[in-house]
Amino acid sequence: MKRILILGGSGFVGRHLRQRLAADGLAVTIPTRQTLPSSAPAEPGVRWVQANVLDPHQLNDLVRGHDTVINLLAILHGNAAAFEQLHVEFPRALATCCAAWGVQHLIHVSAIGADSRGPSMYQRSKGRGEEALQRIQGESGLPISVLRPSVIFGEDDQFLNMFARLQRLAPFMPLAGASTRFQPVWVDDVAQALARLATGPRPTYRLMEACGPQTFTLAELVRHAGRWAGCQRPVMPLPLAVGKLQAWLMEYLPGKTLMSRDNIDSLRADNVASGLWPDLSDLGIPPAALASVFKHD
Repeated sequence: MKRILILGGSGFVGRHLRQRLAADGLAVTIPTRQTLPSSAPAEPGVRWVQANVLDPHQLNDLVRGHDTVINLLAILHGNAAAFEQLHVEFPRALATCCAAWGVQHLIHVSAIGADSRGPSMYQRSKGRGEEALQRIQGESGLPISVLRPSVIFGEDDQFLNMFARLQRLAPFMPLAGASTRFQPVWVDDVAQALARLATGPRPTYRLMEACGPQTFTLAELVRHAGRWAGCQRPVMPLPLAVGKLQAWLMEYLPGKTLMSRDNIDSLRADNVASGLWPDLSDLGIPPAALASVFKHD
């Protein structure tokens, strides 16, 4: 039985992925920082392990004995040091560990727009992470797949649901980057793609894009979110400079950060497929349209 380690398996994509892999009869390990067993749902085929994956010794112990490792760990908000640690240094350490233990396949989830010269810290760190993996693959021969999804949507996502929540609170939606284009991809399609990569032929180094079949501006997505939630508000486009001021204020609000200045910088580039790399169709997956998942009158 193939043994698969999922880093970030308790998150949005991880929840969908681990259920799919376990249903296929694979042995799945999910590390978590939370205290066990209260944080460990009873799922056949899934083993929960309490561990800090950022600790090199614990990471080494986790990787050992697994055939495939899938890295879903990422952050959307943070400073330059935090992005560097999780998007560059951690993938580098993980790949080095995988190569040392003879892991058969490392699958890394990056992002559309990953570019070491991109406009935001998020995009630049994602790009440098890919470059680090490519170097290690060349030095060690470790088989690596990199999947670049556009923004991922689903019933429990943090993207459309955020804009729905904001529209419940405000009479209108001030929106920076209103004309930025996205190709949102369904979380189940991303999970299916990762499962097929995990069970398919091993590559040397493979880069793939995961995008939905339709392109929307951010303003259109916000309107869709409002309609699905039954609280659509008028959208008021803002210049990016004003949006950064708005985001700066939001960074200091209590609770979880909803929008940061770095998020606004990411909106300087469209979040759509380049067409230069294989996509979901190359894995035999017809991507679901947004309206087929979120239906409204």
